[in-house]
Amino acid sequence: MNMVSIQEQIVVITGASSGIGASCAKMFAKEGASLILAARRRDKLEQVATEIKQTYQSQIYLLEMDVSDRHGVATSLTSLPESWRNVDILVNNAGLSRGLDKLQSGDIENWEEMIDTNIKGLLYVTRSLLPGMVERNQGHIINIGSIAGHQTYPGGNVYCATKAAVRALSQGLKMDLLGTPIRVSSVDPGTVETDFSKVRFRGDTEKAAKVYQGMNPLTPDDIAEIVVFCATRPAHVNLSEVLVLATDQSSATMIHRH
Repeated sequence: MNMVSIQEQIVVITGASSGIGASCAKMFAKEGASLILAARRRDKLEQVATEIKQTYQSQIYLLEMDVSDRHGVATSLTSLPESWRNVDILVNNAGLSRGLDKLQSGDIENWEEMIDTNIKGLLYVTRSLLPGMVERNQGHIINIGSIAGHQTYPGGNVYCATKAAVRALSQGLKMDLLGTPIRVSSVDPGTVETDFSKVRFRGDTEKAAKVYQGMNPLTPDDIAEIVVFCATRPAHVNLSEVLVLATDQSSATMIHRH
């Protein structure tokens, strides 16, 4: 099997300052890739980069970027230094959930933030980088979806809708790229222990901790390993969709707690 080597390939990771994004950065660095790490907070990106450089020799370029800012995304990605422009792999990881309210009492600001980040942000970044991949006839887009894109759960209304949209976009992209060697993958996790729940509940750590209580959730590294696995398959193999659950989870709403 001719595995694809990602040595010195340029990988863009959005939402790279924590959680799954930061783990992806480490795993790609381990494989010798060059990293463009994008997130809103430069200080957190610098921490991730420092940590990586202690172990790996990776080239790292940091991009302070909010994916939901259309013009900011276009400016950041079109003004990359010459040697960083030929992006080989894009990991669309930036995403968030806000609240678990019923739609009739939902906070419209929360909806805007989820739609702007999870759908529009993914589109802005992809639209900026994909034409170059098509032109060079090489590339791989890996979207981080969610079990929420497969199954809606109570209170998940708008968040689940955004992840269903990501699933549809991954499928549509694959169709649009048919006949090119560019691959499209979607890695869709169930419950992963990150800051995800803390963000959903706006810093309520007690409420966030309850999400993972009594179960063995997935870790960001579990997901990052699968992302790198997708990227290193032989060129004729496209892992289109990978749904990943903890052994303690059987569906969006069913979790075994010990």
